[in-house]
Parts: sequence; structure tokens; C-alpha cells
Amino acid sequence: MSNRLLQEKSPYLRQHADNPVDWYPWGEEAFDKARRENRPVFLSIGYSTCHWCHVMAHESFEDEQVARVLNERFVPVKVDREERPDVDAVYMRACVALNGSGGWPLTLFLTPEGEPFFAATYLPKQNRAGQAGLLPLLLSAAGKWARDPEALRKAGRDIRQLLAVKTEAAEGEPDPALCERAAAQLKDSYDAEYGGFGTAPKFPAPQNLLFLLRHAKLSGDKAERALVEHTLRQMARGGIFDQFGGGFARYSTDREWLAPHFEKTLYDNALLALTYTEAWQEGRLPLYRRVAEQTLDYCLRELRDEAGGFYAGQDADSDGEEGAYYLFTPEEIVAVLGAEAGKPFCECYDITPEGNFHGKSIPNLLLNQRWQLVPEGYGLYREKLRHARQERRALATDTKVLTGWNGLMLMALARAGRVFQSERYLDAARQLKLFLLEKLMPEERLLARWCEGEARFDARLDDYVFFALGLLELYDADFDPAHLLLAEALAGEVLERFADPAGGFFLTSDDNDTLILRPKELYDGALPSGNSGAAVLLQRLWRLTAEESWREAAERQLSYLGANLARYPAGCAFGLCALLDYAYPTRELVCAAPGEETPEALRAVLGRYAPELCVLLKTPAREAELALAAPFTAAFEPKDGKAAFYVCAGGVCSLPAETL
Repeated sequence: MSNRLLQEKSPYLRQHADNPVDWYPWGEEAFDKARRENRPVFLSIGYSTCHWCHVMAHESFEDEQVARVLNERFVPVKVDREERPDVDAVYMRACVALNGSGGWPLTLFLTPEGEPFFAATYLPKQNRAGQAGLLPLLLSAAGKWARDPEALRKAGRDIRQLLAVKTEAAEGEPDPALCERAAAQLKDSYDAEYGGFGTAPKFPAPQNLLFLLRHAKLSGDKAERALVEHTLRQMARGGIFDQFGGGFARYSTDREWLAPHFEKTLYDNALLALTYTEAWQEGRLPLYRRVAEQTLDYCLRELRDEAGGFYAGQDADSDGEEGAYYLFTPEEIVAVLGAEAGKPFCECYDITPEGNFHGKSIPNLLLNQRWQLVPEGYGLYREKLRHARQERRALATDTKVLTGWNGLMLMALARAGRVFQSERYLDAARQLKLFLLEKLMPEERLLARWCEGEARFDARLDDYVFFALGLLELYDADFDPAHLLLAEALAGEVLERFADPAGGFFLTSDDNDTLILRPKELYDGALPSGNSGAAVLLQRLWRLTAEESWREAAERQLSYLGANLARYPAGCAFGLCALLDYAYPTRELVCAAPGEETPEALRAVLGRYAPELCVLLKTPAREAELALAAPFTAAFEPKDGKAAFYVCAGGVCSLPAETL
């Protein structure tokens, strides 16, 4: 018998629609019932591609005994964290405060008022090897609630007070020294043997790599650049990168980047494609372009909706076995390629009889000392093997289209289209922009999620910021002022509806539904925080438009970061990319062209790696619209019927030049 989740669009919620648990989606109906019947709320938060969410579902939520206790003694609520990151942010903070760490599945007991009095992550059904079991905990909590609900209510109120957002006032000017401290902290955590940061499990952390790439370019620190390149090479060689189909898994379970947690998410692949593209811009190493293109092509092939948006991700499990879709044996390789080609191919990609993952092999190049000299013809072999594995049980795809994550993909596609001079990627970027406008801004109010024809949930800070940043990358690629104007409109909404008077921005707007607290996220996590992205957005708008209001907003945001990042500035590395403009000289270039074509000299500039440079192009057909976005450009004109280049550096402008 199905429960209420059958009416939801979220693939994760629908995975639980046939549970014997009488699940409610997040909303007033569930909490009204809890208050009316004086029951605690059991809150379970996860996402569709989460392996341990599946494990807990099979062990407990499909179990009649657990379901009976949940249905009779609690009001059970299921939340898709990707659909409701605001709910997840509040209760993950509770889990970290109580336990020192968090993760998914996230498991909480709440009062009918929504205040948490217990938090954990994955729980087995019964006590196991010193780990508390879900069923004993449910029985214990239900018993305590029956005997003394006020004691648990008091605990919930105390925890809520503990979670209250504490923000240092944003005073003073931006502090460029944070950039040097952040770079030093990242270098201290660098794994010199295998690349990346920290130990297992190891995450790609593309925002850290982007910051270090830009800092290394501006500071001239070659060792810092080498650190990034080592990490990019190791990830590209490892099992975390899908050697046959492109794209990256979420993280590696080991230091070596060999054995990933096999789920793939859109945001990781968008940010990593952007990182490899940016790395290619300096030095043009073919490996970086190949990995960037294979990652984008994976997303276009397997995550793209026919209308132009991109789905949230793909599952790690196939036929209930983690990673089964990606694993091979030598026999399977030979069956596809033949013995003559199959044997050396197996040697190249570490596919052995004993295997490197549960008796089978994750294809990788980590043991291949000649990995940069993989034979050219092996590209065709990889493609054959990709097609062969498509005969296996298809991976489940989470078909939610999330605004913020698609903003990151817009950034990646637009950058790749520009620097690789690829109309295919640029066309995909333009279609994605139209999708977001038509499906997720149907009435000039941005929404957070589109799925199966339904747009729902007010957009959060991340959605506005990443969409706007994607539009600015698209402006850099085709110089259509409409992108710039829309980015300004979105940023204006951020300032009006998300700003905290004490500094920074809340995750939710001022008219969003009420949670037990209004979440505010500063530090980057698996993807950059909304506050981190807002710093980059506001600073970029100031550089492009020269409008004083954007300068003031950018400086306020950077001052807020400085006031709250004293202990660990590396935790907000993406936001510090904006602070680089204060630490190093900047340049602005306006090209006033006599026609609509981009001058050839300007095209050469656009392919260079110059993080300190902002470029605007003024043409006769677009000058009026550009003047709306950047009024200072109205005075710039071509010279003697030829393109004129107006260059400003460090706040000083030079006379127009006819050549670069």
C-alpha cells in the first residue's frame, strides 16, 4: 500500500512511496498531526543517489516491525535534501552540534514544534558492534516521550538556542591577507603523494583548486600551480574518473583516488569541468581539455533533459550492488575487444583476474607509468566498452532539475564554449539559460526545482547566485548584454530579500516558510556556499558595470567574510576568489567595435588565462542594452571605423588603442 510520498515528484521521496512507513512530506500537515496527537516527529533526510540511504531504507523503512513503531508512536517525515537544502541545513547543523559530524542519511527526533532532541546519521535496525540501532532508539524515545514529554521539549528548546546563528558584524575594509593565509592552509593540508587535500575519504574540492589556480597565476607561485596540476592529473588517472564514460564520482574512499563512492552528481561534474577547463587555459595541456570535454559530454549525454536542463545525478548502485555498473573483468574486456586488443588494454587500465574492488576491477591508470602515452586507438576501445556496459541494468537517474546546480553547469558550458571555441557547448549553455527562464522563472519569481513538468519551492540564495554567475560566464562567451542585465536583476533580488543586516546573506528569503531558525551558510561544503558565491557575483558585477552600488555591496560582503573567516579562511576558498581583486592588480577592457563581429584581436585575448581581466564588447546593435547594464560604456566609440580598445589597469585608464 502506497503512502503520501506517491504524490510527490522527487525521485528520492518516490523511492519510499511503497514503504510500510506512513511517510509525510515536509509540511504543515505532518506537524499539525504531531501537535494534535502529541507525538514526536521522526525526520529522515537523504537523497536518491545516496548508497547508505538505500541501505537504511532496505534494513529499516521496508521492515514491518520498524514501520509499526514509527506509525504508532511518531509522525514520520521524509525530506529530499537536494529539494529542500534549507531544511537539511538547519537539521544538519543540529547533528554536527550534537555529534561533531554529520552526513546522510540524516536521522532526527523532533518535538511537534520542530525542535530536535536527538540526531544521528545512518543507523542499523538493531544494535550492532557498539552502534545503536534504530529500533531500540525509537522504542526508548517513544517511552521517554510518554513519561516526560516536557523534558524532551526542553532539550529541543536548548538545542534550538544552541543553533542560533552567530555572526560577527561586518566592519572595516576587505582584508587581502586572507588570500595568503587561505593558500597556506590549503598547502598545509595537501597530500604530496597522491594529490588532493587531507586523507580518506578524499573529495575533489574543485572550489579549492579554482582558488589556487587563480592565486598561483596572480602571485606567480609555480609551486602552487604544480600542486593543483598534480591533483588534476591524479584524479584523471584514478577510478574516481569514469575512464570509459567520462564524469567524476562524488569522492574517493581512499587516498589514491582509486575506489570511488560511485554516485555521480551534477554539481561535482559542473565544477570539475570548469576547473579542468580553467587549468587548460594556462599551458594548453591536452589532458585537461580531454577530461573537461569528456565530463561535459557525459552530462550532455546522460543527465540532460530533452528541454535543455540537467538532472541532479545518477545512483551508485546497480542491481543492489554498489559500483556494479562500472566494474569489469578481463573476460568481459576480451569479449568486447577480442583477445589481441583486450589483453594489453587490461594491462593499461589495471583490469586483473583478482580485481581491485570486490573481485572485479575499477578501470584506472594509477599503476600505468606510461599513462600519458595511452595508444590513440584506445579511445575507440573505451567507447565500445561504454556501449557494452549500457546493456547492464541502467543506473537510476534523479530527474530533478535544480536551479543552483544548473547555474554551475551554465558556468562550465559557457566557459568551455568560449575557450575551446565550441559552438556545441555554447548552444547547450544558451538552451540551458532558456530552460531556467521558461521552467523556473515562469512569473519573474525564481523557483528551486523542476521535475516532471512541475516547478516548485522558492529559490534559495544558492539558486540566485549560481544562476547569475552562469549568466556572467555566458556574457563572457557571447557578449549579449541580456545575460548581464538578468544577472543584475537576480543579484538585486539577493540584496533585497536575503541580506542579513549584520552582514552576509541568509539561505532563505525573507518571505520563505518558517523553520525553527533561518539558516545561514558561510563555509563551502561539497559545493561553494551561497555567501561564498555572492562575494564573487557582487565583485564581478562591480568590475563589469562600474556601478557604485555593486562596489559597496561587494565590499560589505568581503568585509563580512573577513570578519567571520579569521580562523580558517580556506573554508571559503571560492569566495576568496573575489578578494584576489584587492590583493592583486586588475584590468578592465572595453572593445568598441564598428560591426557585430567580435574582432579577431579580441578573440585571441578571450582564450588566454587572465583571472584579473574583465572584458566588455560594445557593438552598434547592442550598445543601448549594454549602456543599461554598464552606463560608463556609452562614451566609448570605434576609432576611424576600426575597433578601439579601452584598457584600464589598477583604476587608471589609458587612451584608446587600435591594437592589443
